[in-house]
Amino acid sequence: MGRFEGTESYIATEDLRVAVNAAIALERPLLVKGEPGTGKTILAHEIAKALGKDIITWHIKSTTKAQQGLYEYDAVARLRDSQLGDPKVEDIRNYIRRGKLWESFTADAAPVLLIDEIDKADIEFPNDLLLELDRMEFYVYETRETVVARHRPIVIITSNNEKELPDAFLRRCFFHYIRFPDRDTMTRIVDVHYPEIQKTLVREALNVFYELRDVPGLKKKPSTSELLDWLKLLMVEDIPADALRTHDPGKLIPPLHGALLKSEQDVHLFERLAFLNRRERG
Repeated sequence: MGRFEGTESYIATEDLRVAVNAAIALERPLLVKGEPGTGKTILAHEIAKALGKDIITWHIKSTTKAQQGLYEYDAVARLRDSQLGDPKVEDIRNYIRRGKLWESFTADAAPVLLIDEIDKADIEFPNDLLLELDRMEFYVYETRETVVARHRPIVIITSNNEKELPDAFLRRCFFHYIRFPDRDTMTRIVDVHYPEIQKTLVREALNVFYELRDVPGLKKKPSTSELLDWLKLLMVEDIPADALRTHDPGKLIPPLHGALLKSEQDVHLFERLAFLNRRERG
């Protein structure tokens, strides 16, 4: 199996590349944490692309149960079909719906299995998957068969740190925290997405962006994906770099700020700061 070195469209830092390749070598799930918008989900897609593998994605919600990743037995459909005299009720397999783990276990070649936002689910969810991810097999009670992985998938698990994960689960994972990109890394990320963008616009936009992130009391700091959206809008609207360089205290809120600030609380915070600035100078 090849090594992950990043891709043309994804800037992977050295420590992230080391983490991905270590998890693959150890045959352990890679648990990736980091604030929203730091590219955790995209990472799994880029690993699949770089290694020439299919990706199977299991998006986790608050209502998701671990069993759904294995399979679900639709007893209601079977009962309905038996009442209608449908002959397919004779084979219980007709009512077994395969989950994402089953799909990844029976794939022709080892896929990348993304378990996305595991911290959204119930606290017991990670523990309920321990055995299956460890042994790479599970038992189907209705058909009395054991499903064994034909090839071990590369398992990528993401978490936004919304709740702590159980110790027993953490012990079985290789862990990596994606730090928020520094200015140099962010410049490279922007360059990959918008190679034609004016360097002066990027420089001024990054000044505004990192100043925004440093404002105390911000409810939701803007992320990488929001910066990219904002830059796209600045280009579409033909906003010059000079417009971002303003020292007018009444214009603390940057143009098209709706791409960066996603809560009215944060917008009000900036409006208050602008007002206080004006008063101090007035």
